[in-house]
Amino acid sequence: MKLGFIGTGVMGGAIAAHLLDAGYELVVYNRTKAKTDALIAKGATWAGTPAEVAQQSDIIFSMVGYPTDVEDIYFGKQGIFSALSAGKTVVDMTTSTPTLAEKIAARAEALKAHALDAPVSGGDVGAKNATLTVMVGGDQATYDAVKPLFELVGQKVHLFGPAGKGQHTKMANQIMIAGTMTGTVEMMVYAQHAGLNMTDVLDTLSSGGADNWSMDNYAPRILKGDYTPGFFAKHFLKDLRIALDEADKMKLDLPATKLAKQLYETMVDEKGLGDDGTQGLIKLYEKL
Repeated sequence: MKLGFIGTGVMGGAIAAHLLDAGYELVVYNRTKAKTDALIAKGATWAGTPAEVAQQSDIIFSMVGYPTDVEDIYFGKQGIFSALSAGKTVVDMTTSTPTLAEKIAARAEALKAHALDAPVSGGDVGAKNATLTVMVGGDQATYDAVKPLFELVGQKVHLFGPAGKGQHTKMANQIMIAGTMTGTVEMMVYAQHAGLNMTDVLDTLSSGGADNWSMDNYAPRILKGDYTPGFFAKHFLKDLRIALDEADKMKLDLPATKLAKQLYETMVDEKGLGDDGTQGLIKLYEKL
């Protein structure tokens, strides 16, 4: 079985490396070819277009930035569907829209191929350590066939229902992360201004009811002045916009998530900090 991987950035590159390490043949494509250099050095093969990846692979994974990128790599002139043949499987791991996941699945079915939407949670640390959480939408048989590959990169893998349900689950995840990220940042600002020792605060809070993944993974980076992206702030803002759009369709009002979106809009759109990690949100408070 030959695998393909499209989108080898912070997350995708680490996931693809685990597949290579497990002994699979891997064909890779990325808009910026240099981002595939490390994988090619490990034995991967370069393809010039998403279509070429689809031609050469039995299962094609994708992990790109935005839904518009997903549209392009699947439905574009040199996209996956221009070359996908019957029996093959596409797995989009991008955090995208449930509607687009359904569209991809419908097109794959028309080609007698298979599709899963499989966004992940765990950030760059989870990708590097193969401890991601994988949230899947699609049919049971396709899920069962691909699950051993998911287990190479994730510690928790679950099928939530038909196409789009993986993306809906990821939106639920991002809604929760919005709360823990804003809580972590405001907790640190408060503790600092109260004159507390931040190392002691984090050590204490991590052993009590306030403990959460965002604090454990991003607060230490903030203390070091490290704003490199485990997850880009601009991509997180994209996710919050998708979550709120889906909430509107369900006639739900999510005021806390709306506030988080406004804060990240200030960070990304007004302050130009979209290439920082999500922990860069604290810079808004420092400037204030």
